[in-house]
Amino acid sequence: MWSQRLSPMSALHRLRIGASLGLKWCASHVWLTWRVHGPSGSEVRERVALRSRVFGRRLVALLVTVAAATGLAVGIGGGTASAAGGVTSYVGTPGMPAVKVRTWTTPNAYRTVVLLDGLRATSDVSGWEHNLPGLPNYLNSKGINVVEPIGGLGSFFSDWDAVNNFSGYPGYRYRWGTFLNSSLINWMDARGLRKSGYAIAGISMGGNAAMVTGANNSAYTHLFSMSGYLNLSAPGMREAIRISLLDAGIEAGVGPLNSDSMWGPPTSPRWLENDPFVQINKMHNKKVRVAAGTGLWGKYNGVNSVDSLLNNIKGSPLETLALAQSRSFQVQAAVNRVNITSDFPITGTHTWGYWNDMVVRAANTGWFR
Repeated sequence: MWSQRLSPMSALHRLRIGASLGLKWCASHVWLTWRVHGPSGSEVRERVALRSRVFGRRLVALLVTVAAATGLAVGIGGGTASAAGGVTSYVGTPGMPAVKVRTWTTPNAYRTVVLLDGLRATSDVSGWEHNLPGLPNYLNSKGINVVEPIGGLGSFFSDWDAVNNFSGYPGYRYRWGTFLNSSLINWMDARGLRKSGYAIAGISMGGNAAMVTGANNSAYTHLFSMSGYLNLSAPGMREAIRISLLDAGIEAGVGPLNSDSMWGPPTSPRWLENDPFVQINKMHNKKVRVAAGTGLWGKYNGVNSVDSLLNNIKGSPLETLALAQSRSFQVQAAVNRVNITSDFPITGTHTWGYWNDMVVRAANTGWFR
C-alpha cells in the first residue's frame, strides 16, 4: 500500500501554499530570495547570495529545492477543447497496450512532427490538444503534419527497467522508447508521413525525451525541446526527478512512481543514456532547437482567481530552472559543433501559452524545413 505521506509536494499543495521568488544580481553576486506562506499566515523566508561564477551550478540545485518545497506541477495551464479534424488511431507496441495516437495531416506537408506531452500526461487526450486545440490546424496550414501520442504519465517516454514497484501502476513495464523508436515510425511510414525525416518535439519531460530519442534514431532529423530538463547530471536533478515521479503518480490517483524502476539507482549508466547533455555528440547532422522562458510573468499570466495566481507562482521557478538547463545545453552544443538554434523570450513561465508561441515561431521562421 502506498501513502500520500510519501510526497511532501502533494501535502504542501493541498495546504494551498503561496510562494514568491525574487532575483537580483550584480557583477560579483546573485541574491535569490523566496517566501512561502502557509494557511495560517506563517512565513518562511530565505535569502541566499551566490557568487556569479558558480551561479549556474548552484542555481540548479537551489531551484530544485524550491520547486519541491512549493509543490510545483509540470505543464501548468488550462483548457478543455478538442482540435478539429484529428483522426484517432491505436498503435501496437510489444509488451505494452496499444497507444492512442491523434493525427492531423495535410496533402501539402513537407514535414511531420511528433509532439510529446509533459510529466502529467493523461490517457484520454494529449496535453497539446487539451490546451492548444488550434495548434494542429495552424501547423497544417504551414505544411506540417502533426502526430500526438497520448499517455505516458511520468514515463519520460522511455523503456523502463522494470514495472513500477511502488504502486504497480500501470501494471506493465513502460515501453515508450520502443514505441517512439520503432512502432510509431513504422506506423507513420506505412501512412506516407515521412517527409525527408521526422521532427520530434516536447515540453518539459517530453523535451528531454525528444532530444534523447532523436539523438539515437536517424529517422528523427529535427529535435525540439521546450522548457526541457536537458542536463540530468547537474546537481540535484536526479533527486528532483525522483520527487516529481512520486508526486505525479499520487496527484493522478495511481500511486507513486519509482525512478529506480525507470532507469535504476542514480549511479546507473541508464541515467547517462537518457541525459541529452551526455548524448549531445549523437546530434550531429540533426537540426536541434531549444526554447525556454525566463520565469518572468507575461501575457499568459493573467490572474483572475486564486488558482490562476498559484499556477503562475508555481510556473516561475520551474521555467527558470528549464532556462538554466537549456542555456547550458546550448553552450555544450556549440562547443561540440552541433547545429542548434534557440528561442529564449524575455518572459515566460512553465505553461501552455508560451509553448504554443515557441512552436509557432519555429514554424514561421522555417525551422521545420
